[in-house]
Amino acid sequence: MNWKKETEQISLRQKLAKAQGGKEAIELQHKKGRLTLRERIEILVDKDSFQEQGEIAGGSELNEKGEIESFTPANFILGFAKINNKPVVVGGEDFTVKGGSPNPAGLRKSVYTEELALQYKMPLVRLHEGGGGSVAGPAKSKNKGYGGDPVFSKSRFKSVADTLKEIPVVSAAVGPVAGLPAARFVASHFRIMTKKTSQILVAGPAVVERAFGKLMTKEELGGSKIHSQNGVADNIAEDETDAFKQIRQFLEFFPQNIYEIPERKLSEDPINREQEELLSIVPKDRKKSYEMRDIIKYVFDEASFFEMTKFFGRGIITGFARINGYSVGILANDSNFYAGSMSADGAKKTARFVRTCDTFNIPIVSLVDEPGFLIGPEAESQATILYGTEAVLAVTESTVPWSTVMIRKSFGVAAAAHYGPDGYVLAWPSAESGPLPLEGGVAVAFKKEIESAKDPEAKRKEIEQKMSKNQNPFPRAESFSVHEIIDPRKTRFYLSNWAERIQPQMKAKLFK
Repeated sequence: MNWKKETEQISLRQKLAKAQGGKEAIELQHKKGRLTLRERIEILVDKDSFQEQGEIAGGSELNEKGEIESFTPANFILGFAKINNKPVVVGGEDFTVKGGSPNPAGLRKSVYTEELALQYKMPLVRLHEGGGGSVAGPAKSKNKGYGGDPVFSKSRFKSVADTLKEIPVVSAAVGPVAGLPAARFVASHFRIMTKKTSQILVAGPAVVERAFGKLMTKEELGGSKIHSQNGVADNIAEDETDAFKQIRQFLEFFPQNIYEIPERKLSEDPINREQEELLSIVPKDRKKSYEMRDIIKYVFDEASFFEMTKFFGRGIITGFARINGYSVGILANDSNFYAGSMSADGAKKTARFVRTCDTFNIPIVSLVDEPGFLIGPEAESQATILYGTEAVLAVTESTVPWSTVMIRKSFGVAAAAHYGPDGYVLAWPSAESGPLPLEGGVAVAFKKEIESAKDPEAKRKEIEQKMSKNQNPFPRAESFSVHEIIDPRKTRFYLSNWAERIQPQMKAKLFK
């Protein structure tokens, strides 16, 4: 007597589980231009590193002999893997089984995902394609009603919230996503959608039509174009392969959890590299814009910049890069949009980014060209002062090291969102600062003098030219209000040394 027969049942169930929703369901998934969840995991993670948890979870029907007649696998796949040779937890809905809407085993695995990642203090990657619950319930039942969870049960959102405070969380929408998966998607540090095949929805077209009498497609309701501009999605990928590439890139800048600091990645880019273009990149004409992303490209380690949330709050640039091999968060202004002014959306983007960097011990480099909060009736209606102040407070509460490089403008309350506590402050010769931008300040302070002049426009220009001399960086440097005023070409050298200098401070932060 042995256990061969029972052991063979394990292998059979594993085989049936890996068949997912069956050949026809997989073919239909491919016809829609989407991969299956198992194919996605295989592409995303390091080769042969995936170790599934609950391989044979599902529901089986047996005949009188106790043999399997049919098997429906859990439609949520979960397990350990490695990305960039570092352990992670990966999970997602299997759309080939019941369209990703949870069956009993799938729901249990889904709820367990965050708990598992928290237990092992590993980054969590979620690949979403599916919906939440159904009015029909998760399974056939004689009980026509739904009694709900026990009164003593813990909210399944508790672990979702806890992950955000301890481990990096990444979510990809790789198909239609609604209900609980949609909520999970936004509860992430990095949120990416595929350009043509994914949608994020509170409710689908049928529910919307029933409520509003208007028929809309999933794309019209929650396509990538909509969510790239409202901040729901950080980045939009061309396809699934691009999404997985970006996930790998994002995680490279992060530690495994809040109890570590990011690893240094040795760079062959010399710290004393000087880019001649930096000397002329900021126009002498204060009304002309320039490309802040070119400054980032010239200053930081070659090809290391990873931008996120590009199409939301466009006056602010956020992303990650390396300097002298060290991981840093980049906060900068884009003068091509509202001259770099901080809008309500830009403030929301700033606050979230700063808090993410602070949570995961990533120091911040701020490249400042800040004319102030966006003004006007639209800015007021969007509560710019509310969200702008929240961004400033997020910066003042941060505990990671900051280095601020004053590139051009640094004005008003909004400028405070670019200077962290005890920060290392450098200034370019093109920098100018004060309580108000020159043009607006002169218009207010010298209004009567300008209006009473024979040539008001000439008088205004005369005053502006005179006042501009007081806003250059040399008085600040001479009074030690900045650490150094520097040759723009040497920015990389100064930041590289700063990044190395702060490492003991970064390690000490872990013990506070």
